[in-house]
Amino acid sequence: MSFSGMVKEELSRHIGSGRHCRIAELAAIFTFCGSLEAGTDGKKSLRIQTENEALSRKGFTLLQKTFNIETDVSNSRIDCFRKGNLYCISIIDQVLVKEILDSAKLEFSGVSGGMPLVSNSIVYQRDCCKRAFVRGAFLSAGSISDPQKGYHFEIVCPSREISGQLQEIIHSFHIDAKIVLRKKSYVLYVKEGAQIVDMLAIMEANVALMDLENIRILKEMRNSVNRKVNCETANINKTVNAAVKQIEDIRLLEEKVGLESLNEGLEEIARLRLQYPEATLKELGLMLNPQVGKSGVNHRLRKLSLLADDLRENKEELLWLKNQSPFTCPQGLKPDPLHSWYRWQVSSTVKFM
Repeated sequence: MSFSGMVKEELSRHIGSGRHCRIAELAAIFTFCGSLEAGTDGKKSLRIQTENEALSRKGFTLLQKTFNIETDVSNSRIDCFRKGNLYCISIIDQVLVKEILDSAKLEFSGVSGGMPLVSNSIVYQRDCCKRAFVRGAFLSAGSISDPQKGYHFEIVCPSREISGQLQEIIHSFHIDAKIVLRKKSYVLYVKEGAQIVDMLAIMEANVALMDLENIRILKEMRNSVNRKVNCETANINKTVNAAVKQIEDIRLLEEKVGLESLNEGLEEIARLRLQYPEATLKELGLMLNPQVGKSGVNHRLRKLSLLADDLRENKEELLWLKNQSPFTCPQGLKPDPLHSWYRWQVSSTVKFM
């Protein structure tokens, strides 16, 4: 059985204790599934037609308990090739027909087969009666999606007046129900999971409510865990990629100019990064003497990266200069690209730092 079927099965077993609540629920059932038929002899009959066996049972029970009907109601099953079984409840006693119409404040748009409408809001004036009316409407023409797949609650209304009437009742419970035109019907729907839980509470489907809440909690936990895992994975990947880039830059500087040509702070952090490639910035900062914070470590590593990028950009020009300009270095100095004297010599041609 689908989740929607389980909700309806639970609601079909709920019978209101007050007569006014049972009348309100019957009014909703007649509004969505009822019709008024007039025979050739002028006699009228009330009819409820539905494909839902649970609804037919509940309609029969409500009529019996509310109007003390015992024998004048027939519950028959009509075979229908396309839609399975069609259950029909017929009331033919003229006195009972009038009593039901007067009690439920039902008006029909035509003499026969017309569309019913609750003409007086006194039927659902109390909160308990509003709950009963919404319950009857959902049993008659509502559905709810499987919460494992998504959240969607809807009631298909036959006219704009009925949909507006039902929307007003639901709005009184501070639920944002909206209406959309679908083919020739007006569909009242609720999409948010928390508000669907409130709708089940309004209809007093407590078992279904708990099942839906359990599913919502489980889904939220899964989503929360997935978000944390994705965030941690992204942070780890970012840290690893940064460390790999830093080590590549330091290896390049070591190969081309030597780490000893760097100033003391840069050389120290470069050797620590090579020695501890998996260490975080905070851990590297604690290894320094004196200790440095994360921002200080990051600043030094960025300087190393800039030096390596300059080496990559100017490598060809430096090689050309070395081959073309046999200038003499001051005594005791090597042609070190990081040395201030060397930078002065090539500053007119190469931007090194």
